[in-house]
Amino acid sequence: MRARRLASVLAITAVACGGAPRGHSDRVSARHPPPATRSLSPADIASRALPSVVTIRTAQSLGTGFIVRQDGWIATNLHVIVGGPHVSVTLRTERELDVVEVLAASPEHDLALVRVEARGLPSIALGDSDAMRPGDAVVAIGNPMGLEDTVSNGLVSARRTGEDGTEVLQISAPIAPGSSGGPIFNDRGEVIGVATAVLLGGQNINFGVPVRYLAPMIREPSPMPFARFANLMQQMRNAAREHGDGKKGRYPASILDGCNADAQKLIAQMADDAIDDADPFCDEGRPDACYHAYDGSASDLARRLPPACRGPVKAIADAQRKAAALGNADARASVLRDTFDGLRRAVARKADFRKPPRP
Repeated sequence: MRARRLASVLAITAVACGGAPRGHSDRVSARHPPPATRSLSPADIASRALPSVVTIRTAQSLGTGFIVRQDGWIATNLHVIVGGPHVSVTLRTERELDVVEVLAASPEHDLALVRVEARGLPSIALGDSDAMRPGDAVVAIGNPMGLEDTVSNGLVSARRTGEDGTEVLQISAPIAPGSSGGPIFNDRGEVIGVATAVLLGGQNINFGVPVRYLAPMIREPSPMPFARFANLMQQMRNAAREHGDGKKGRYPASILDGCNADAQKLIAQMADDAIDDADPFCDEGRPDACYHAYDGSASDLARRLPPACRGPVKAIADAQRKAAALGNADARASVLRDTFDGLRRAVARKADFRKPPRP
């Protein structure tokens, strides 16, 4: 619920800012590399694209982004930029710039479009994500665990659609924490996805948001000063803490209405596995890895549940959106851990209700 309110507040506040951001002009040259007329090797794609891939840092996190316009427009994940009052972008030339505006934000798709004060930057062209098919080749570039400019290749494994109709691309190209927000390319070097999640515990099971969700954000920006955006995020975090105390991990057994016995068993088993996979990262002081482990497991569970099992799917989606709006990885991981705990308890209570009374 709070994530939906966040989306509404973001939209209303952005519209209230009015006008296009400085530098907005249909005549601005994108300075994309010439379009390829043939399939490129991963090395060729990397050579063309690496100058446009950036590192994004907050006080609590590290992520990746990519330049979509020469006048400082950068695409990334929303959760990458909600780590506090200051976000910096490091170009491949090692030039460091502050994010000055949030041009558009989509909590539903975990996407953000931001701006830095710069001109003449090398940008990347967007491709047609709808044209991608299982088996098509892809290349991903990111900063996994802080290892900058890491290039990996693989295939589109599948196209997945969630309960809310949102689609993601499942890919086999390896992605790790730190690569969130990085570009995923087709074999012509065009961006067709934004790296957003990795399912730890699965072999090369990674996900990206199709760029068809990003393209409208670029066409119709609603700029907001970053200071105002950061203040809004802080207000949301404070509200979440105030309303969350004493209510963590609590779901009624009725949340499982429509979930058959197999679905309930799956929930309990995958919740246990998620906690076993993620908690060691938290214990090692790696909150980003912990959060990504929980987030990937949550997405996987939601996709594997049958359509009739609506309550847990909605609980997971709400938790993921709430987590994405929080300011640090510890808080995000805690929200998802609470959700898994709550679903486990609901399954246990449902099982108790089914037991016959003692004679």
